[in-house]
Amino acid sequence: MIRYRVRETVEFAALTELVRAAWGGQEDGSSWPGILARSLTWVCAYEGPTLIGFVNVAWDGGRHAFLLDTTVHPDHQRRGIGVRLVEEAAASARAGGAHWLHVDFEPHLAGFYARCGFGPTAAGLLRLG
Repeated sequence: MIRYRVRETVEFAALTELVRAAWGGQEDGSSWPGILARSLTWVCAYEGPTLIGFVNVAWDGGRHAFLLDTTVHPDHQRRGIGVRLVEEAAASARAGGAHWLHVDFEPHLAGFYARCGFGPTAAGLLRLG
């Protein structure tokens, strides 16, 4: 059984391992405390005691929230966990006062975010680094 926890304490080491498993790279976990301290909300998915999914919602302090880091462990993908994470995040953002939830994604994720209820929109991106 998968349990979803909204804005509860998360072990940063477990979150770092999840991100490494899903995205690769050398994430060291040092940025998570600062990121979550400024977030509107986040949602974690657990199977037993194991963190298997995560999504973060950043915001502007007003009406606009931004979905970031939607992550499901590769061993648990394609089971609806990601969609449920996004649904829980959207409900929590709405309850927190957000009126809009934005998400940026790569083209191969368009179907996933459409299943989550996101519609297409024109947007711009300026690479700063």
